[in-house]
Amino acid sequence: AIEDGKNVISLTTPYRAEDAAIVPITIAAAKPQTKDEFIESITLVIDQNPSPVAAVFHLTPDSGLATIDTRIRIDAFTDVRAIAKMNDGRLFMAANFIKASGGCGSPGLSTMDEARAQAGKMKMKFLASRMEGVGGQAQLLIRHPNFSGLQMNQISGDFIPAHYIDSIEVTRGGVKVLSVEGDISLSENPSIRFYFGDNTSGDISAVVMDTQSKTFK
Repeated sequence: AIEDGKNVISLTTPYRAEDAAIVPITIAAAKPQTKDEFIESITLVIDQNPSPVAAVFHLTPDSGLATIDTRIRIDAFTDVRAIAKMNDGRLFMAANFIKASGGCGSPGLSTMDEARAQAGKMKMKFLASRMEGVGGQAQLLIRHPNFSGLQMNQISGDFIPAHYIDSIEVTRGGVKVLSVEGDISLSENPSIRFYFGDNTSGDISAVVMDTQSKTFK
C-alpha cells in the first residue's frame, strides 16, 4: 500500500511548464534523516512519459535531508509522482499534475558535436542550507546531452540513438550520501541539488556513468 505523503514528502512543480524539456521540480522531505528513521529511496514517476520511471534517488542517514531539486522532460500533460520508501519499507506518495508536452522529443540546446564534446564535464556548487541541523547543501551540474532516443537529427532526419546518464554516486569522505538511477526523462545537462549530513566529513566525490559505459569523475 502507498500512503498519502502529506507528513513525509512534498512535490513542488509548475502547473504549466515554460519549457517541457527543462521542467524544474523539488522533492522535499518533511524532516531530517536519522539512523532510526530515514527515507531510503525516492522514485520519480512521470505517468505519460514513454519511460515513466524518470529516476530513483537512493539516500542514507548521512544524506542529512532527503530533499532533491532536479529538472525533467515532460512528453504530455501528466501526473508526476514522488514515492518515498522508508527504511522500514513503508511507502508514501506526493503527486502533481503538470501541463507540458513534447519535452522528450525536443531538440537539444547544443549541436550533437558540441554536446558530445562537452559530455562529462561537471561542476559542484555549495549552497546555504534551507533547514538547520541537516548539514550542507550542494548542486551537481553535469554536461551531457541525455539523448532520449525520441529526438531527431535536424540535418539527416534520423532519430538520434538514446544516450543518457544512468548512474550517479556522490560520496563524502568515502561515505555515500546519494546515488541516482537515471533514465531518458532527466533533462539535458542534468542538475541535481541535494544535502549531505553533519556526520560526514572530507572531500565530496561524484562518479557518473552513462549508457555507453563512459565514466566521469
